[in-house]
Amino acid sequence: MALHPDFIAELRRNIAGDLRLELADRILYSTDASIYQIEPLGVFVPRGQEDLHAAVELAARHGVPVLPRGAGTSLAGQAIGEALILDCSRWLDRIIEIDPEARTATVEPGVILADLNRAAHRHGLQFGPDPASAERATMAGVIANNATGAHSITHGMTADHLLAAEVILAGGTLETWAPGRDSAMLPAVLDIRTRYGEAIRRSYPSTWRNSAGYRLNYLLGWSPDRPPEWGDRPYAGEHVRGVNLAPLLAGSEGTLAVIRRATVNLVARPAETLLAILDFEDVPSACDAVPGLLRHHPSAIELVPQMLVRLARQIPAYAAQMGWVRGDPAALLVVEFSGDLAGVLKERAQALRSDVLLAESADEQAQVWAIRKAGLGLLDSSPTGRRPVAFIEDCAVPVEHLGEFVREVEKILAAHDSQAAFYAHASAGCLHIRPVLDLQAGSGRRSLRSIAAAVLALTLRLGGSMSSEHGDGLARAEFLERTYGGEIMAAFRLLKRAADPRGLLNPNKLVDAPPMDTHLRYDGAYKTAGWPTGLDFSRNGGLARAIEQCNGQGVCRKAGGVMCPSFQATREEMHSTRGRANLLRALIAQPEPARTPGLELACASALDLCLACKGCKAECPSGVDMAKLKQEFQARYYESHRRPARDYLFGYFNELARIGAPFASIYNWAAMNAPLRRVTGRLLGITDQRPLPRYGRAARRTGSNLDKANESCLYLRDSFSHFFEPEIEQAALEVLAACGVSTRLLPGLGAGRTLLSKGFLVGAKRRAAAVLDAIHR
Repeated sequence: MALHPDFIAELRRNIAGDLRLELADRILYSTDASIYQIEPLGVFVPRGQEDLHAAVELAARHGVPVLPRGAGTSLAGQAIGEALILDCSRWLDRIIEIDPEARTATVEPGVILADLNRAAHRHGLQFGPDPASAERATMAGVIANNATGAHSITHGMTADHLLAAEVILAGGTLETWAPGRDSAMLPAVLDIRTRYGEAIRRSYPSTWRNSAGYRLNYLLGWSPDRPPEWGDRPYAGEHVRGVNLAPLLAGSEGTLAVIRRATVNLVARPAETLLAILDFEDVPSACDAVPGLLRHHPSAIELVPQMLVRLARQIPAYAAQMGWVRGDPAALLVVEFSGDLAGVLKERAQALRSDVLLAESADEQAQVWAIRKAGLGLLDSSPTGRRPVAFIEDCAVPVEHLGEFVREVEKILAAHDSQAAFYAHASAGCLHIRPVLDLQAGSGRRSLRSIAAAVLALTLRLGGSMSSEHGDGLARAEFLERTYGGEIMAAFRLLKRAADPRGLLNPNKLVDAPPMDTHLRYDGAYKTAGWPTGLDFSRNGGLARAIEQCNGQGVCRKAGGVMCPSFQATREEMHSTRGRANLLRALIAQPEPARTPGLELACASALDLCLACKGCKAECPSGVDMAKLKQEFQARYYESHRRPARDYLFGYFNELARIGAPFASIYNWAAMNAPLRRVTGRLLGITDQRPLPRYGRAARRTGSNLDKANESCLYLRDSFSHFFEPEIEQAALEVLAACGVSTRLLPGLGAGRTLLSKGFLVGAKRRAAAVLDAIHR
């Protein structure tokens, strides 16, 4: 299927958003954080609410399927599909209102959860569900997945906090879904309540932590269970008079309506928190202990396995945060207590076990949570074809069966010659399990289905759900009928037809999804055709493996930290580490003679804004080193392409700065001349929006005995500071002189032009120690 030219022309003529149809744009949105890949029909980036509404309305008139998307961090493939992607993350990101009195927030779909929390924190509030992806997950994505997180035993699921929503239906009409509001969906909803109410009570899994299918039980104000720390508050819509359709959006994966804005409940931030860390001899033993620990009323219990600890110690950004781990434990339980009095929390934590380790300060607790939340990326950092695969990672069972569940899953994995790490939300009976498989091998793909079927049978036998927060998508929707039975599936289909009679909203998901082992990103047809590299990628298993290291979870899309500065500046997918990796992977998947020139150019363009800062290597949990990949790609690319003029400007900067120094006054005048600067900018391919550097007065040598043979310091001058910011060089020389340090200026400028004589190197360690000692004095 392709977009009709009439639709394209009308969209571009009448709607202000950005329509992107190039191959590179489609590749960028063909994956999420799952194991799947489907190329979309195109990408539309609305610049406002009217653009979003108009695009859905126009698509309905032309019969074009649409797929609303946030940060693309979905783990089950629900954010990809053969449809027009509506990227709501770029511009639709306003926090419309926070009402501290009512404890509510109204947001646009692209608001990042962490940003909402930062704004809510000023009022002592927060959004209850806290998925690990909060730094980059959009609120519409949080809703579409029915996200929960570590504190679900206290705050439940997103469905429990979704109060109202303004939505665009599949036909383009607008509705508000809130208690007592009318809707075109109402007849079907009332029919479902009347006809299928008893079947819902009979067929739903016995765990409250369930996100499989649609939230039909919220239409009844009923749940088979409730979060243990929820208290006596009404749960699952028990308090709602009439019908509220809004909770139906939770876990609907964009298949019922497109969210324009949503009003959510906020909860009070705890005054005090404390973490208690317990070690165990193995994962099953840790899981057996959870029901007993719940009797102490914690706010969260998270499982951290040995594999996660070992991998975290190999990533620089996380290794520095591992001081709280003693030795090499087989399994850890992180138990959080929240309340008003720190002393009381400490007493409750110390009552757990005599050898408990406490994390009391905010910094200590942040380090523990950072390692836990990096779990997926850390586990998926293997440089081999056998990697942890997300497809049974979202099972939840009643917590009293958690130990049994782990032991049985271990038997299933052993029968398939696989293993996995078990981690995450032990308090809610949900463990994230990722079996290690090679999906490029036929045996790996067969194991994918076989393991899924066996774990499904086990989960249902124990009264659990295959999906508890990550959604159904392509990975689990196939199993909905076995989970609920024919009656509930008929109710699901009735709801879907009422909302989307032509199947235009995120098609082929939930009620009509394909088999779970189709549309795999890595399958039998996937082959790579790289090139002989100049850099050594042997530690990664080769160039292709280094590119494939990116698993798509999108930590590079966060707004803070070091990674990724170009995405933080542009907020464009192609300028994230993930976007660049996707383009490079598509490039090496094409045989070299048949490579699409536009794709190669797109890679060059995406990597052009990469600062090679190594932020990804330090902060990416999967260890993607985009700076190294950029250098390798550009070395290959410029074998057959002309370099831009600016490359020569910066590449020969040392020599050009030295040659131009005698003409400094002429250059400085030209640098201040706006018209001349614009012409120069166009010729060299650099911006004219910032002033060019100007020559300054050369630094003066300062102090005494600068040329004595027994110097204490070797000073290597930088070309830029020497010619354009000499005050920095002057200040450095003055500081050294004031410290009584004799300085020897090395010949040349910059490391590449400096020759270090044997005499300079003799005693370097002694001289360096003397300088440091002088500075400290």
